[in-house]
Amino acid sequence: MTKKRNVTLKEIALKLDLSISTISRALNNHPDISPETVERVNKLATELNYAPNIFAKGFRTHRTHIIGVIVPNVSHLYTSTMLKGVLDQAEHLGYRVIISESKNNENKQVEMLQTMIQFGVDGVIMSLAKKTQSIDTILQLLEHIPLVLFDKVSPKIPCTQVVINEEAAAFNAVEHLIETGKKRIAIIKETENSFNSKKRFEGYQRALKTYNLPIDEKVILSTEDISITNGRRLTNILLSLKNKPDAIFAITDNAAIGAIKALHKFKIKIPEEIAVVGFSNSINSTIVSPALTTVDQPGNKIGKTAVKYLINEIENSKPEVLFKTITVNTNLIVRDSSFKA
Repeated sequence: MTKKRNVTLKEIALKLDLSISTISRALNNHPDISPETVERVNKLATELNYAPNIFAKGFRTHRTHIIGVIVPNVSHLYTSTMLKGVLDQAEHLGYRVIISESKNNENKQVEMLQTMIQFGVDGVIMSLAKKTQSIDTILQLLEHIPLVLFDKVSPKIPCTQVVINEEAAAFNAVEHLIETGKKRIAIIKETENSFNSKKRFEGYQRALKTYNLPIDEKVILSTEDISITNGRRLTNILLSLKNKPDAIFAITDNAAIGAIKALHKFKIKIPEEIAVVGFSNSINSTIVSPALTTVDQPGNKIGKTAVKYLINEIENSKPEVLFKTITVNTNLIVRDSSFKA
């Protein structure tokens, strides 16, 4: 089978006995080109299945109207809601999107950043990989194109960052547990000192201090993989304590669901004996029984906001906002896993 090739502007120009520049302007509906010529050019272009080379166009105009997005894991439920927001807002503003994942690998993250620049994207939106140590490549990127960080960010990188107020959200979650009468509240968090985990832990600590409750290291448990399996495993450890907690705050819904599974196994009443609160308001939070009280992270809004600020930087030599932290509000969704008995 003969390999097909793209039709060029030159071929269309030869067939119509017009200049390449006239063909180009006709395809872009330039006002200097007559409607009759525009119609002729578009008709032939359609017949020949002509597709414009956006990279060649970008080379001429210094703009491709493409933005790159790099996330740790595209299959993560919360990430998918952010990506939906990115895609919807980008399309609304006339931009295409290239999505890639770093697989939570710093080297892969660097590779993806370099690839995005090679593709000629106008800007990049990124959620940092876990354990990101070196930011040199990211700082080099900022010399070429705009960058906006969202969800997993770093205060060391001078760029616009779109986040939720992790600390305040965690404080509200733990405060809710205290207001239902709970006094010994455990936390399941990440081992790594990630931005998200660190801020949620700070919110947990502030809530306990505010209400004069002790901070007991025995009920502060960490895991590298904040999953259902490890949520269940760490809850088993909490249940083995002589002085068991009467509530568990997990910094992800998955860990909270793992906690609920462990409590069910030992026939512990939820929330009467031990209440559970998660974080992210994932689909699974409404499927588990009892339904999980959780912090609602508006992923779609975060994605749209990140696109809005990135394109503002792309299209304006003096953007309205530069190098600013944009905080998207959250709220606590109270369900059966933490109702007052």
